[in-house]
Amino acid sequence: MEIIKDISPYIFRGYDIRGVYPLTINEDVAYTVGKSYGSYILDLGKKKCIIGHDNRYSSPMLTEALIKGILETGVDVIDLGLVTTPMYYYACILLDIPSGIMVTASHNPKDDNGFKFAFDERGNAKGEMITAFYEYTIKGDFKEGLGKLSCYNIRKEYIDLMLNSLSFGGRKVKAVIDLGNGTTSIIAKELYEKFPIDVTVLFGESDSSFPNHHPDPCVESNLDALKQKVKELHADVGIGFDGDGDRLGVVDEKGNYIPTDQYMILIIRNIIDKVKNKTFLYDVKCSKALEDEIRNLGGTPYCYRTGNSYTKAKVKEMDLPFGGELSGHVYFRDKFKGFDSGLYAGLRLLEILSHTDKSVSELLEGIPKYYATPELKFASPDCKKNEVVQKVKEYCLEKGYEILTIDGIKVLFEDGFALVRVSNTGPNITARFEAKTEERLHLIEKEFTEQIHKYNI
Repeated sequence: MEIIKDISPYIFRGYDIRGVYPLTINEDVAYTVGKSYGSYILDLGKKKCIIGHDNRYSSPMLTEALIKGILETGVDVIDLGLVTTPMYYYACILLDIPSGIMVTASHNPKDDNGFKFAFDERGNAKGEMITAFYEYTIKGDFKEGLGKLSCYNIRKEYIDLMLNSLSFGGRKVKAVIDLGNGTTSIIAKELYEKFPIDVTVLFGESDSSFPNHHPDPCVESNLDALKQKVKELHADVGIGFDGDGDRLGVVDEKGNYIPTDQYMILIIRNIIDKVKNKTFLYDVKCSKALEDEIRNLGGTPYCYRTGNSYTKAKVKEMDLPFGGELSGHVYFRDKFKGFDSGLYAGLRLLEILSHTDKSVSELLEGIPKYYATPELKFASPDCKKNEVVQKVKEYCLEKGYEILTIDGIKVLFEDGFALVRVSNTGPNITARFEAKTEERLHLIEKEFTEQIHKYNI
């Protein structure tokens, strides 16, 4: 292995390092990142770190190279082996070692891979922290040493955490869970069978080619098989998970997709009278229905930028009992540790159902009605996408629109919104539109997609 001196700046993204294996991320890149990471955290006074990896084909090779680089700086490494990202998060908490790297590309295509990493107690690196780490990496001034490698199995402690954080009622809920052949396949069935649940597992074999559907449960088309199985079995609910297990998607008893912002409403309705702090965080992509419902319940809504590194850190900083984002990341701090776990989020929904005779659709009655698009993606090169969003911002200022700029451009209309932002996980511009009527929704979508296409040439 050798140190890569001209490592691509485009794999250093807003929330992590991510690229295509073996084109932009390979063993030499992983080794270089390991050398840089170990040197970097030594400067911060850290001498140990935790490493885990998902079930992607390239993950074991990248992990081996990454660990080699870290050890050569003199930093000790605790290797978790094959784990979900939430299992990695809990190991960092349990072992009181905040420094670590999870080798994963989450829900990205099968040939992608990358590194989610934390230097210290600040949590997952993001934004300027990653930019600074890139600049440190290309300088190549790495430390030399001889670190020690050890292994740790977090499985039992992780299951015990779930068991101790939940209290099911008398109703035995019938659930279908779709593992999408992702990393939750290593633990989901065993975990869910420890609760009084009638559970059916879809696509429970670990297969990094993701042969049945793309491992992103917040894209509705990826849940078609789950919808069908829920209706076929007359199940109470269907729950899908992403490739590394930190997000969920939900289908009700009728086979209807339930967006994460509606899932959040269901959770907030359940816990708002049980918590002291009644402020709840959500990201800019969420429906105004969530804001409306939080206010209706007597709570305080807090809109924040997208990105689980940001939203999770903000929920902790503000000491909130619960928060999340439309992409399926949710954070429970009322009786859990505050990290995003799709399996736990699914169990919280099943726990609620076990204490009531109501269906998911009945629990969601009364939500203010808005019409919205899914999150739309427009391919745009990393070197150009920021310029396109800036042009859209200039257009909005010329029109005199009220805008929110905490994450891209969110145009606030009296009867809806338009959101245009840069994707931090790939070469895309993302957009979402919402309105009180379908006709108005089409007009807003048309106006802003035309602007995106105009500048995205």
